Amino acid sequence: MDLGFRLRIFLTILVSIMIVGIAGFMATEHLSLSDSVYFTIVTIATVGYGDISPVTTSGKMLSIFLIITGVGTFLGVVANATEMLLNKQEQKARAQKLNMVVSVFFSEAGTQLLTYFTGSDPHIDSISAHLIIAGNWKKEEFASARGHMKSYQYSVDIHAVQLESLRAFLNDKSTVILRLLENPSLLEHESFTDLIRALLHLKDELSYRGDFSILPETDFDHLAGDTKRAYALLASHWLNYAEYLREYYPYLFSLTVRTNPFNRERSVVVR
Repeated sequence: MDLGFRLRIFLTILVSIMIVGIAGFMATEHLSLSDSVYFTIVTIATVGYGDISPVTTSGKMLSIFLIITGVGTFLGVVANATEMLLNKQEQKARAQKLNMVVSVFFSEAGTQLLTYFTGSDPHIDSISAHLIIAGNWKKEEFASARGHMKSYQYSVDIHAVQLESLRAFLNDKSTVILRLLENPSLLEHESFTDLIRALLHLKDELSYRGDFSILPETDFDHLAGDTKRAYALLASHWLNYAEYLREYYPYLFSLTVRTNPFNRERSVVVR
């Protein structure tokens, strides 16, 4: 059961028990509202200061009911809230480790690979205008760019791809890519794992071929499909990566903006 849902159940039960306790003490012990709230809380929390105690049989039975039902429910709320807090901290730590892995990937291979792919996209101008990231971009701009990416139909002119160069690059970076796949942090990030697998598959497809100039058009179509798959996955992760850098590492974000693969006028030189 989801922790949040379970916590809501415990809270609902606890509030219900408190309402019964408050109303019960007001009726049986003739306490004021504030005293009834106070007595109910100290009973459920097992504090028991002793300054107020039930004097009627009904009040005593109500106290027993609160102790039996309320204490367990109260402990359930505390336990679930604590577990949720610890899980959030653990998830944050895992996310940081994963983002470090993604950063290594784009630094070593991802950005250069995306440059190969965007250079062979015949319709790149229709999407690049929405992906010229500026240094002052906020979450709204990234969300808008992500929306344009989702609706964009990625395409690749396989004859415009420098297949020899791409094959050499993928073979050169294969060790780095394989090491990333071995990282346990990626097991919880299925989409990035899919990207790594797509790149490894493209590497294998290119490596098994010799002279690209003698390939039939049907084989070029097959390579175009493999390239398009890797291109679409890579572009999506690149935008997420850029947004992460914008928030946590401005100096790395600056370099990402200057080497933006979707910007035909990109330049690493600071002007």
